[in-house]
Amino acid sequence: MVQVQVRNVLEPLSADEVRAAVRILKAEQPLPAKHRFIQVALREPDKAHALATLAGANGYAPDREAAIVLLDHDTRSTWEGVVSISAGLVVSWERIVGVQSPIAMEEFMECEEACKADPAFREALAKRGVTDMDLVMVDPWSAGHYDDDEGRRLSRALVWVRADPDDNGYAHPVENVIALVDLHEMTVHRVEDHGVIPIPWADGNYTPKYTGEPRSDLKPIEISQPEGVSFTVDGHEVAWQNWRFRVGFTPREGLVLHTVGWQDSETLRPILYRASLAEMVVPYGDTNITQARKNAFDVGEYNIGLLANSLELGCDCLGEIRYFDAVVCDNRGEPMTIANAICMHEEDASLLWKHSDFRTGTSEVRRSRKLVVSFISTVGNYDYGFYWNFFQDGSILFEIKQTGILTTAVTDGSAPLKYGQLLNSDGLYAPIHQHFYGVRLDMDVDGTDNSLYEVHAEQVPTGSDNPFNNAFYSKTTLLKSESEAQQNVDPLVGRVWKIASGSRTNAVGEATAYRLVPHNNVAAFAAPEASVSKRAGFISKHLWATPWNRSENFPAGDYPNQHAGGAGLPEWTAADRDIENTDLVLWYTLGAHHPPRLEDWPVMPVTGASFMLQPAGFFDRNPTLDVPAPKHHENGHCGT
Repeated sequence: MVQVQVRNVLEPLSADEVRAAVRILKAEQPLPAKHRFIQVALREPDKAHALATLAGANGYAPDREAAIVLLDHDTRSTWEGVVSISAGLVVSWERIVGVQSPIAMEEFMECEEACKADPAFREALAKRGVTDMDLVMVDPWSAGHYDDDEGRRLSRALVWVRADPDDNGYAHPVENVIALVDLHEMTVHRVEDHGVIPIPWADGNYTPKYTGEPRSDLKPIEISQPEGVSFTVDGHEVAWQNWRFRVGFTPREGLVLHTVGWQDSETLRPILYRASLAEMVVPYGDTNITQARKNAFDVGEYNIGLLANSLELGCDCLGEIRYFDAVVCDNRGEPMTIANAICMHEEDASLLWKHSDFRTGTSEVRRSRKLVVSFISTVGNYDYGFYWNFFQDGSILFEIKQTGILTTAVTDGSAPLKYGQLLNSDGLYAPIHQHFYGVRLDMDVDGTDNSLYEVHAEQVPTGSDNPFNNAFYSKTTLLKSESEAQQNVDPLVGRVWKIASGSRTNAVGEATAYRLVPHNNVAAFAAPEASVSKRAGFISKHLWATPWNRSENFPAGDYPNQHAGGAGLPEWTAADRDIENTDLVLWYTLGAHHPPRLEDWPVMPVTGASFMLQPAGFFDRNPTLDVPAPKHHENGHCGT
């Protein structure tokens, strides 16, 4: 047995626990000579057990379990299992047939080296005048599923080249050269050469070495909290204002929030049991042979948590910062620590509320403050920031910041460019594409029994009920089943979705509730028959809802890599289960449309996508009346 000391059952695995889990597995199971550990992460306990333990078992040492995914190159298979770290034994270990595990970080680099060593690959580059392999960049894109090369673990490797070692290689795509790499053998299975298009050599650099002296008229901004921060942290448990939650992390999802609740006097009222980015897919709309199969599942195929940055003060985060490290593992099963993987800090958030009374000449104003918990991952050319914002009025904003470098292509100029934006006169262009983020929200609004309602504005027809033709109201409809819950945004009628408690009412006798408020969003434009549409079926709807199930965690299924499609939400909801007054899980699909601009090159200014969870009768009145008035340097305060 292994002695385990943790503060709560949802605490991420420590480096010692990762090491112990791997040791226990190796002691019981003969592992193949050629294998990679894809994941060693906390297997979260059953929800009911976790809630009971967190509610009453103070000091109790729970059974700590690790969920392990292993890639077996010898038999070309994926294995998964559960190891009890506390008991020192393997609980389960089985081969998962017909799937491909996510691509390991080490496979990324090895794939590039395999391409550079391949004679056919070198020959294709030599046709284009490229002979120095040290300047070649190979991005191992996932192969997708197109009914060819069945049974192989493939990467569809695409190529760029640098002009010098510090150059931005994405300015110089090697168009029409595609290497299909067998990742089990780590050899090039096939090189496709669809014809030579000259490499564009115009400069695309953005670092000071190339761009010259920066502007000099920008004065410093200093953010300080001389009396310290307003939050407290105990391990991974956070308390700020009335908010209480736990910070978690997985190699697949990155930042996870657990047991989000509101301290209402002596009562901690639950809102969310678990929230995370559960999937992400980027379909491209270009018919060019090199670009047409681009679609990456950055969560399910690449483990976006493993790609998290170590954040730096003053660069990625500004102010008085509390960092959390993340423990993951390498392909040998050795623990790795991503230092400062998660950043938490307070920000001023403009006005909270204000009213000026012109009769009395008085004014009351309050400044809003938010607590921001975030992480940033780099997936090849793109960088993504994921931000959970907690506000004093009980609102939660989830925001994604997209930046980094566009994936690029080259046109030969033989036809007008239809599916992208030309970036320079050399023929460099960026294909049109979209980003879809699948967010899993395990809702517990004042308890685990919740119901879901669609709410939109409805016009009243002209007639006796509307004599002045001005009437409209909020129409509320109970969504009783999984099929009814499959919906899309409609900003023209102000559509929102309300999650209502089955056990608590507010001061006017209505069920306490939160609502999901869409912000910017977009429909998926790939045809339903497209491979990416089948594999990422969740992008066909903006909202899904399911009853809680321990095994249903990822909207495109557990193993989207090279999967034919249909897994995840489309498969689960085919049963059309009842979702009324149940332990409800919401799945929100957040889409960001990206027709590139010249201004996005050579590095993209941040663009955002977001949605909000907002109290809707959760409180009896404005919960921020006790927020103190801001101090003013001259008068000592703002207002009366």
